Amino acid sequence: MDETSGLWTRCATPLRDQVSDTTWQMWLSSIQPVSYDGHTMVLGVPNTVVRERVEGRFLPLIAQTVSSAAGHDVDVRLQVAERVVTGNGVVERSSGTVAETHPFFQPEETGRVPATGDRPRDGAVVSLDPRFTFESFVAASSNRLAHAAAQAVAETPGRSYNPLFIYGDSGLGKTHLLHAIGNYVQENFLSRKVLYVTTETFMNDFVDSLRMSTTIAFKRRYRECDVLLIDDVQFMENRGGLQEEFFHTYNDLHGAGKQIVLTSDRPPKSIDTLEDRLRSRFMSGLITEVDPPNFETRLAILRKKAEDDHDDIPNDVLEFIATHVKNNIRELEGALIRVTAFASLNREAISLDLAEHVLADIVATVDPRRITPQMILEATAASYGFTIDALCGPSRTRPLVTARQVAMYLVRNLTDYSYPAIARVFGGRDHTTVIHAVDKITTHMKERRQLYEQVTELTVKIRNGT
Repeated sequence: MDETSGLWTRCATPLRDQVSDTTWQMWLSSIQPVSYDGHTMVLGVPNTVVRERVEGRFLPLIAQTVSSAAGHDVDVRLQVAERVVTGNGVVERSSGTVAETHPFFQPEETGRVPATGDRPRDGAVVSLDPRFTFESFVAASSNRLAHAAAQAVAETPGRSYNPLFIYGDSGLGKTHLLHAIGNYVQENFLSRKVLYVTTETFMNDFVDSLRMSTTIAFKRRYRECDVLLIDDVQFMENRGGLQEEFFHTYNDLHGAGKQIVLTSDRPPKSIDTLEDRLRSRFMSGLITEVDPPNFETRLAILRKKAEDDHDDIPNDVLEFIATHVKNNIRELEGALIRVTAFASLNREAISLDLAEHVLADIVATVDPRRITPQMILEATAASYGFTIDALCGPSRTRPLVTARQVAMYLVRNLTDYSYPAIARVFGGRDHTTVIHAVDKITTHMKERRQLYEQVTELTVKIRNGT
């Protein structure tokens, strides 16, 4: 082993001990030593996304760890390497795109969770979304208590409100707050381990542990974290075995002073078939509700999104959208995307007339019909010439994948279904597949006229029931 590899080997263990398992796997595990001249160490990373993330958040920690191992100050630099050796072998860097070189950013179909025999279940842990922070959250009267409580929990894990239970309708920002807590703790408490999962993931891990006789590893994984964030706990109802396991996990973590944060679409007392012992524990901490945003909050959310996307949107356009889209932040942002995408495709300035034209279906819908995923599947299948079974099936042919992603985007924007719930609609896929699909269609609508017209036409048909 040469001096460069030897130094980095001595750094790996202490560095890993100072970050969460998710952070290590997602951002640091692929780093490999390139050179060391006694004063400067060059480390190779697989792509620019990893380099920017590591430089922005972890480079001082890495430099400190390397300097400590070397016994003197060492300057650490990063470079995108042509070949990066990982635990899976050699990753060839071709075009350097994120999808090709980083396991978290994968195309729609490869983002699914493989069969258990393909890789460990640890890979199914939902990674924190770096976009969801307290800074990007719009705090207002409808969510002020939940926002303040989440910040308090993030600043003093295990000491403020434990557990913290946040409830409210889908699409109002509960998941954003969970990710914000996790991101804050990871950034400010490097030795704390954060675990964010959906209830569906917790359930799948539990079932796999029973099937594979790995319950000890399962318990260790969930009980050795410092902050446990669980989304959509209402899905525990009618699952006695799962509730039993979570009861013991809760007691173990709470007894050790570890922080627990839960979200649901309803308060604990309204979750049917939830065991009384779990209900009482959920109610022993702080319970806070996230309400639908008022006009001022909706306007602030639109302005924030326009600012983040570097879009110059006239105030009267933002006010028009905020006036007509009232109950769901997803639909609110979806309306803004439709307007900006139309303007971009047609090279027109964004104006009130343009917004009124693009969103005519929303304005005309005085008493909107209740839209279900089945309606969206039927409309999308008919439009693209596929069957519903094909849309929800395993095939990965390109035209079918596009149709499936459009359907996922529409379910996300036209219903109150969460990402895990949408994943179940589409054949039990992993919910990161849905996230990728929604993000991809959102981006491509601004670039591809045909796709924009297809999505808009489907939206109008589904809303009107035609």
